[in-house]
Parts: sequence; C-alpha cells; structure tokens
Amino acid sequence: MSKFSDDIMNKYIFSRFIPSKDVVVGPGMGIDVAITRLKDKMFLISHLDPIVGAIKRIGWLAVHIACNDIATSGTKPSWALPLILLPEQWDEKMLDEITQDILIAAGETGVSVIGGHTGYAPGSLKPLVAITALGISDGKFITAAGAKNGDVIVITKGAGIEGTAIIAEDFVDILKEKQINQDIIRKAKGYINDVSIIPEALIMRRYANAMHDATRGGVMEALLEIASASGVDIEVYRDMIPVREETKIFSEKLDFDPLWMISSGALVISLSESKVEEALQLLRNSNITASYIGKVKEGKGELLLHEENKQKLYKKPMPEKDELAKLWQSYPRT
Repeated sequence: MSKFSDDIMNKYIFSRFIPSKDVVVGPGMGIDVAITRLKDKMFLISHLDPIVGAIKRIGWLAVHIACNDIATSGTKPSWALPLILLPEQWDEKMLDEITQDILIAAGETGVSVIGGHTGYAPGSLKPLVAITALGISDGKFITAAGAKNGDVIVITKGAGIEGTAIIAEDFVDILKEKQINQDIIRKAKGYINDVSIIPEALIMRRYANAMHDATRGGVMEALLEIASASGVDIEVYRDMIPVREETKIFSEKLDFDPLWMISSGALVISLSESKVEEALQLLRNSNITASYIGKVKEGKGELLLHEENKQKLYKKPMPEKDELAKLWQSYPRT
C-alpha cells in the first residue's frame, strides 16, 4: 500500500526502461504522467494508478485518482482503461458495485471507458482496481519538475482529504471505539466529494510552473517530489498548511500526521509570485479554497518544514512513509 524508495526505483525501474525519442516525459520519481509526442503539437498524456488503500467505492476512487494525475499536466482527461481484479472469494454484487462506481466516476470526470481487463486473483483477500487514464494535450503541459527559484507554493483545499474519507468509510468501527461523534464521521465521509482536482488544475494551467496531486505520502511527499524533480529547495510552514477539523480529530485519536496522510483533493502548485493573487482569486471565484504555504529557493531537492519553534529538513522523497498504510497495519481490514 506504499511506494518503493527512490533508491529501489532507480535501481530496478528507471535504469531499465529507457524511453524512445518520441517520449517527451518518461518514468521519473515524482513525475505524475508520461508524455508522448503523436505529431507536431499533439501529445498523449497517460497515467496508471491502483487503489489498494480502500475497500468501499474503490472503482469511483480509481477513476478520479487517475484522472487527477492527467489534470496535473493541465490536460483534461478523456479516456480510461480499468483493471479489475476481484479476490478469490468474489460475488456478482462486488463486481456490480465496482463497475457501477466506475460508470458514475467516468460521467463525473467526462472520460470514456475504452477497454481494460476484468478477472479474479486466487489467494487475494480484497479487490484491486487500477485505472489507466489518457488525455490529449495541444503542446502546453506542466509536470512536477517545473518549479523555479522564487516561486511560491500554494495548496488547494487541505491536507489528508482522501485519507480522512477512507478512514470514515473503512475504519468506522475503530472511530466508534475511540468515541468519535457520529456527526464528525458523517462529515468526514463527505470529504470523498472533494477528491477531484480537475477543476483547479485546469484553472491553474495558465499560471503553474509545477503541479502535483498529493496522493500516497500526502502533502509532504508531494512537496518532496516537486523539490526533487525540479532540483530546487522548498520551504513551508506547518501552521499555514490547511487541515480540516475532522482530519485533526481523526489524527489525534488514531495518532497519525495529516501532512503525511494520502491527500487526493489537495493540489500542490508552484507558481510565480507575480501571478499568485490573480490565480488565487480565480480559484475563489470557483469556490475552491487555496492557501499560500511556502516558497521555492535554489537548492538540491530538499524540503524544510517550519513547525512551532523548530525546523525539520528532508533531503529526498520518502514514498515509503505513508500514514494510511500504517493504519491498515494497526487495524487490519478485510
């Protein structure tokens, strides 16, 4: 449920898959999408993502999460190919729910399902859904590697959005044991409706130098991956990073750091300081909350976090650090 370290990825993945000349952006740490030239000003934007950290609504989540990554390039997602692997003990109701959820999410994101694969995996205990999402760019695209010295960092919505919704759905028995109020759990379940970052990513296409969806590893990992991919340092302040009240309550009761909790729905943006006010106003006009949280400096891919009266320096991405994975280990689900 977590990712491999950058050392493992470099050793076994990035060093072995060398893109051909028509690949503009290929595999790399912190890079959300692959970008392939089709002809002069037409590029294929593609991404593959699995959902393994949730049980309920995994088909819906899978479509939205994969389409989010396409949107981080400033491109509208157009097509999706689902992989649905059911557990050994599967039934038609399970398949019905997953495919209905995919259908609903496809309508919400505006993508067409054009193929895929469906089956079951002997020995597996729970379903897995992975989506390949695709879109076409006219030549204007953004990656996580574009942050520049002097940029400012903006985040939409808040930290831990997706993780909070998953906890409210899949860990409700634990939340009740922790005596968390039912109204809080209900509000947290509603966070699922905020996981799409397509609207803000398409708005920010005009302004952003780099964008990254805060998935596994949360806001902190997204910041580290932007810093690493761009070859810059990023400096942020914990008390400026928005965390919703329900997320704070869950984090206190279940002992996790919301800044490292899976945060689909939070778009991390690096943009020129001169464009910030105009961009933030456009987001507000679309009822999308956004906050300034830090700045970009010359450097070598490090992240400095200011919190209270101390500072923490992170020198490279930490994809293996994932708070939702820790919760699944502490409170196994079936």
